[in-house]
Amino acid sequence: MTAFYLILFLLGLCIGSFLNVLIDRIPKNESISGRSYCPHCKTRLSWYDLIPIFSFLILGRRCRYCKKPISWQYPIVEITTGLLFLLIFNFSTLGGPALGWQFLNFLYYLIISCFLVVIFFSDLKYYIIPDKIIYPAIAVSSIWYFVCSIFFKIYTRYEILNTIYSAFGAALFFLLIVLVSRGKWMGVGDVKFAVFMGLLLGWPNILVALFLAVFLGAIIGLGLIILGKKKLKSEIPFGPFLVTGTFIAMFWGQKIIEWYFDLLTV
Repeated sequence: MTAFYLILFLLGLCIGSFLNVLIDRIPKNESISGRSYCPHCKTRLSWYDLIPIFSFLILGRRCRYCKKPISWQYPIVEITTGLLFLLIFNFSTLGGPALGWQFLNFLYYLIISCFLVVIFFSDLKYYIIPDKIIYPAIAVSSIWYFVCSIFFKIYTRYEILNTIYSAFGAALFFLLIVLVSRGKWMGVGDVKFAVFMGLLLGWPNILVALFLAVFLGAIIGLGLIILGKKKLKSEIPFGPFLVTGTFIAMFWGQKIIEWYFDLLTV
C-alpha cells in the first residue's frame, strides 16, 4: 500500500506539472501543445528541466539559461495535486455498489480536482476563470451524474433534481450579485463556477462551500487591507476562495453540517 501511495503521489506531481501549463497558457489564449519554455527568456526547456519538484530544487529556483527566478507556483501546484490525489483516494473509494463504480468515482474526483486546481491558480494569477476550463468541468459533472444514474443506479430522481436546483440556485444568487454591483463585486466567471459547484456538491453541501468561501474571502480580504497589501476598492479574486470552500465541502461537508446541528441542539 505504501508503494501505491508513492506511485499515486508521483502521478499527481506529473499531472500537476501539466496543470501548470494550463494555468499559464489558457488565460493568455496560448496553445497548450508544444514544449514548455522559460517565461523570461522564452528558451525551450529540455525534459531534465521539467522534472516535477526536483528540477526546481536542483536549479536553485533559477532558469538554467537566463538565471532569472522560477516562480514558486510550479512546485506548489505539483505538490498540491499530488496531495489531493492521495486525499481523494481515501475519500472516493469508501463504499459503493461495485468495484467498477469505485474506480470511476475515484477517477471522476481526480479529474474534478484538476479542474479546481487550474481554476484556483488561474484566477489567483490572472483574475480570470477560463471558459475552456469551466465548461468542460460542467460537462464532466453532468455526464458523471448521467452515468451513475443510468448504469449504476446510484442517484434517485430526487437527488438529481436536488443537484440541478443547487447548481442553478447558486448561479442565480451570484448572478444577482453581479447585476446589483454591475460586475464590481463579482464576475461572470464566478456565476459559471457556481453552476459547477452546485453540480459537484448538491444540497446542502453547496451552502457549506458558499459560506466558507464568503467567510474566508472576508477574513483574508480584511487582513490584506489591514496589512496595507490591498485597498478597500482593490480587486481580489474570489475564485480561490470558492475552490477552497468546494474542496472543504467535498471532503468534510457532511461532518460540518452535523457539527453545526449538534451546536444548535446543545
